Amino acid sequence: MSYKLEIQSIEDVTHDVKRIRLAKPDGYQFTPGQATEVALDREGWRDEKRPFTFTSLNSDPWLEFTIKVYPEHDGVTEQIGQLSKGDSLCIDDPWGAIEYKGEGTFIAGGAGVTPFIAIFRDLKAQGKIGNNRLIFSNKTEQDTILKEEFEQLLGDNFINVVTREKPAGDSLFLDGHIDKDFLASHISDKDDAFYVCGPEAFNDDIIDALKALGIEADSLVFEE
Repeated sequence: MSYKLEIQSIEDVTHDVKRIRLAKPDGYQFTPGQATEVALDREGWRDEKRPFTFTSLNSDPWLEFTIKVYPEHDGVTEQIGQLSKGDSLCIDDPWGAIEYKGEGTFIAGGAGVTPFIAIFRDLKAQGKIGNNRLIFSNKTEQDTILKEEFEQLLGDNFINVVTREKPAGDSLFLDGHIDKDFLASHISDKDDAFYVCGPEAFNDDIIDALKALGIEADSLVFEE
Protein backbone atom coordinates (compact mmCIF):
# COMPACT_ATOMS: atom_id res chain seq x y z
CA MET A 1 0.00 0.00 0.00
CA SER A 2 1.23 3.52 -0.74
CA TYR A 3 0.71 6.64 1.36
CA LYS A 4 1.14 10.29 0.37
CA LEU A 5 2.28 12.15 3.50
CA GLU A 6 2.90 15.83 4.15
CA ILE A 7 6.18 16.97 5.67
CA GLN A 8 5.53 18.48 9.13
CA SER A 9 9.13 19.55 9.73
CA ILE A 10 12.57 19.26 8.15
CA GLU A 11 15.83 20.28 9.81
CA ASP A 12 19.58 19.74 9.65
CA VAL A 13 21.17 17.06 11.84
CA THR A 14 24.68 17.44 10.37
CA HIS A 15 26.09 19.31 7.38
CA ASP A 16 24.59 16.70 5.02
CA VAL A 17 21.91 14.88 7.04
CA LYS A 18 18.25 15.91 7.33
CA ARG A 19 15.63 14.95 9.90
CA ILE A 20 12.21 14.75 8.25
CA ARG A 21 8.95 14.25 10.10
CA LEU A 22 5.79 13.28 8.24
CA ALA A 23 2.13 13.08 9.15
CA LYS A 24 1.49 9.49 10.30
CA PRO A 25 -1.35 7.47 8.75
CA ASP A 26 -3.88 5.99 11.15
CA GLY A 27 -2.95 2.44 12.08
CA TYR A 28 0.52 2.56 10.50
CA GLN A 29 2.78 0.18 12.47
CA PHE A 30 6.46 -0.76 12.24
CA THR A 31 9.17 -2.43 14.30
CA PRO A 32 12.25 -0.42 15.39
CA GLY A 33 14.94 -1.08 12.78
CA GLN A 34 12.53 -1.46 9.88
CA ALA A 35 12.51 0.67 6.72
CA THR A 36 10.16 1.55 3.87
CA GLU A 37 10.38 2.67 0.26
CA VAL A 38 10.21 6.45 -0.11
CA ALA A 39 9.59 8.57 -3.20
CA LEU A 40 9.15 12.28 -3.80
CA ASP A 41 5.65 13.45 -4.64
CA ARG A 42 6.94 15.34 -7.68
CA GLU A 43 6.51 14.90 -11.40
CA GLY A 44 9.15 12.52 -12.72
CA TRP A 45 10.16 11.27 -9.24
CA ARG A 46 7.18 9.24 -7.96
CA ASP A 47 8.57 5.98 -9.36
CA GLU A 48 12.09 6.63 -8.04
CA LYS A 49 11.73 4.79 -4.74
CA ARG A 50 14.58 4.47 -2.24
CA PRO A 51 14.74 2.60 1.09
CA PHE A 52 14.97 4.68 4.27
CA THR A 53 14.75 3.59 7.89
CA PHE A 54 12.29 4.94 10.43
CA THR A 55 14.07 6.78 13.25
CA SER A 56 10.88 7.56 15.16
CA LEU A 57 9.17 5.17 17.55
CA ASN A 58 5.96 3.36 16.79
CA SER A 59 4.32 5.31 19.62
CA ASP A 60 5.26 8.71 18.12
CA PRO A 61 2.46 10.68 16.41
CA TRP A 62 4.67 11.21 13.35
CA LEU A 63 6.97 9.20 11.07
CA GLU A 64 10.58 10.33 11.15
CA PHE A 65 13.47 9.66 8.77
CA THR A 66 17.08 10.71 9.20
CA ILE A 67 18.47 10.94 5.67
CA LYS A 68 21.92 11.68 4.33
CA VAL A 69 21.77 13.82 1.20
CA TYR A 70 24.22 13.61 -1.68
CA PRO A 71 23.95 16.85 -3.70
CA GLU A 72 26.62 15.67 -6.13
CA HIS A 73 24.61 12.58 -7.14
CA ASP A 74 21.78 14.50 -8.86
CA GLY A 75 19.30 11.92 -7.57
CA VAL A 76 16.62 11.29 -4.95
CA THR A 77 18.58 12.48 -1.91
CA GLU A 78 19.69 15.61 -3.76
CA GLN A 79 15.99 16.34 -4.31
CA ILE A 80 15.20 15.53 -0.68
CA GLY A 81 17.75 18.15 0.34
CA GLN A 82 15.60 20.76 -1.41
CA LEU A 83 12.31 19.83 0.29
CA SER A 84 10.45 22.12 2.69
CA LYS A 85 7.66 21.87 5.24
CA GLY A 86 4.40 21.30 3.41
CA ASP A 87 5.92 19.23 0.61
CA SER A 88 4.95 15.56 0.41
CA LEU A 89 6.65 12.18 0.24
CA CYS A 90 5.14 8.85 -0.79
CA ILE A 91 5.92 5.80 1.35
CA ASP A 92 5.01 2.11 1.23
CA ASP A 93 4.42 -0.44 3.97
CA PRO A 94 7.34 -1.21 6.33
CA TRP A 95 9.82 -4.02 5.78
CA GLY A 96 13.28 -5.09 6.98
CA ALA A 97 15.27 -7.79 8.74
CA ILE A 98 17.11 -5.65 11.29
CA GLU A 99 15.33 -5.98 14.61
CA TYR A 100 16.43 -6.27 18.21
CA LYS A 101 17.27 -9.84 19.18
CA GLY A 102 18.95 -9.26 22.50
CA GLU A 103 21.82 -7.40 24.10
CA GLY A 104 24.94 -7.05 22.03
CA THR A 105 27.29 -4.95 19.92
CA PHE A 106 26.01 -2.67 17.17
CA ILE A 107 28.50 -1.78 14.42
CA ALA A 108 27.55 1.00 12.00
CA GLY A 109 29.18 2.82 9.12
CA GLY A 110 27.94 6.33 8.32
CA ALA A 111 24.23 6.59 7.55
CA GLY A 112 23.98 2.84 8.22
CA VAL A 113 23.43 3.81 11.84
CA THR A 114 19.81 4.78 11.13
CA PRO A 115 18.19 1.38 11.94
CA PHE A 116 19.91 1.48 15.31
CA ILE A 117 18.53 4.92 16.23
CA ALA A 118 14.97 3.67 16.66
CA ILE A 119 16.17 0.49 18.36
CA PHE A 120 18.16 2.42 20.99
CA ARG A 121 15.37 4.96 21.48
CA ASP A 122 12.89 2.13 21.99
CA LEU A 123 15.18 0.38 24.49
CA LYS A 124 15.64 3.66 26.35
CA ALA A 125 11.87 4.17 26.54
CA GLN A 126 11.55 0.68 28.05
CA GLY A 127 14.47 1.17 30.46
CA LYS A 128 16.32 -1.69 28.74
CA ILE A 129 19.49 -0.09 27.31
CA GLY A 130 21.55 -2.47 29.47
CA ASN A 131 25.08 -3.15 28.23
CA ASN A 132 24.30 -2.66 24.55
CA ARG A 133 27.17 -0.91 22.83
CA LEU A 134 27.64 0.95 19.57
CA ILE A 135 30.80 1.10 17.46
CA PHE A 136 30.14 3.89 14.97
CA SER A 137 32.55 4.60 12.10
CA ASN A 138 32.62 7.88 10.15
CA LYS A 139 35.11 9.57 7.87
CA THR A 140 35.24 12.76 9.97
CA GLU A 141 33.82 13.85 13.30
CA GLN A 142 31.45 16.30 11.62
CA ASP A 143 29.89 13.36 9.75
CA THR A 144 28.80 11.69 13.00
CA ILE A 145 25.00 11.52 13.19
CA LEU A 146 23.45 12.21 16.63
CA LYS A 147 26.77 11.97 18.49
CA GLU A 148 25.42 13.73 21.60
CA GLU A 149 22.32 11.54 21.73
CA PHE A 150 24.36 8.34 21.52
CA GLU A 151 26.65 9.63 24.28
CA GLN A 152 23.62 10.24 26.50
CA LEU A 153 21.99 6.91 25.64
CA LEU A 154 25.04 4.68 25.90
CA GLY A 155 27.71 6.53 27.89
CA ASP A 156 31.04 4.68 27.72
CA ASN A 157 29.39 2.02 25.55
CA PHE A 158 29.37 4.46 22.65
CA ILE A 159 32.62 4.11 20.68
CA ASN A 160 32.88 6.78 18.00
CA VAL A 161 35.51 6.00 15.36
CA VAL A 162 36.87 8.52 12.85
CA THR A 163 38.89 7.19 9.92
CA ARG A 164 39.96 10.14 7.75
CA GLU A 165 41.13 12.91 10.09
CA LYS A 166 42.13 13.16 13.72
CA PRO A 167 39.10 14.35 15.70
CA ALA A 168 39.15 17.39 17.95
CA GLY A 169 37.05 15.60 20.56
CA ASP A 170 37.33 12.25 22.31
CA SER A 171 36.53 10.07 19.30
CA LEU A 172 38.91 7.24 18.45
CA PHE A 173 41.04 7.77 15.36
CA LEU A 174 41.78 4.89 12.99
CA ASP A 175 43.98 5.64 10.01
CA GLY A 176 42.03 3.37 7.68
CA HIS A 177 38.98 1.41 8.81
CA ILE A 178 37.59 -0.91 11.47
CA ASP A 179 39.33 -4.27 11.10
CA LYS A 180 39.59 -7.63 12.84
CA ASP A 181 42.21 -6.44 15.35
CA PHE A 182 40.15 -3.41 16.34
CA LEU A 183 37.04 -5.54 16.80
CA ALA A 184 38.96 -8.11 18.81
CA SER A 185 40.04 -5.38 21.24
CA HIS A 186 36.47 -4.10 21.68
CA ILE A 187 34.50 -7.34 21.90
CA SER A 188 34.14 -8.84 25.35
CA ASP A 189 31.52 -11.53 24.83
CA LYS A 190 31.39 -13.58 21.63
CA ASP A 191 27.98 -14.95 22.63
CA ASP A 192 26.38 -11.51 22.21
CA ALA A 193 24.26 -10.54 19.24
CA PHE A 194 26.14 -8.51 16.61
CA TYR A 195 24.21 -5.97 14.55
CA VAL A 196 25.89 -4.65 11.40
CA CYS A 197 24.70 -1.90 9.08
CA GLY A 198 26.53 0.32 6.61
CA PRO A 199 27.56 0.43 2.96
CA GLU A 200 27.75 -3.00 1.31
CA ALA A 201 31.57 -3.16 1.37
CA PHE A 202 31.58 -2.13 5.05
CA ASN A 203 29.07 -4.85 5.91
CA ASP A 204 31.04 -7.51 4.04
CA ASP A 205 34.32 -6.55 5.74
CA ILE A 206 32.82 -6.39 9.23
CA ILE A 207 30.93 -9.67 8.88
CA ASP A 208 34.05 -11.43 7.53
CA ALA A 209 36.09 -10.05 10.45
CA LEU A 210 33.50 -11.15 13.01
CA LYS A 211 33.34 -14.66 11.55
CA ALA A 212 37.15 -14.80 11.62
CA LEU A 213 36.94 -13.97 15.33
CA GLY A 214 34.67 -16.95 15.89
CA ILE A 215 31.31 -15.22 15.90
CA GLU A 216 28.60 -17.66 14.85
CA ALA A 217 26.40 -16.78 11.88
CA ASP A 218 23.27 -17.10 14.08
CA SER A 219 24.57 -14.21 16.18
CA LEU A 220 24.76 -11.80 13.23
CA VAL A 221 21.89 -9.42 12.44
CA PHE A 222 22.08 -7.51 9.15
CA GLU A 223 20.05 -6.63 6.06
CA GLU A 224 20.78 -9.18 3.32
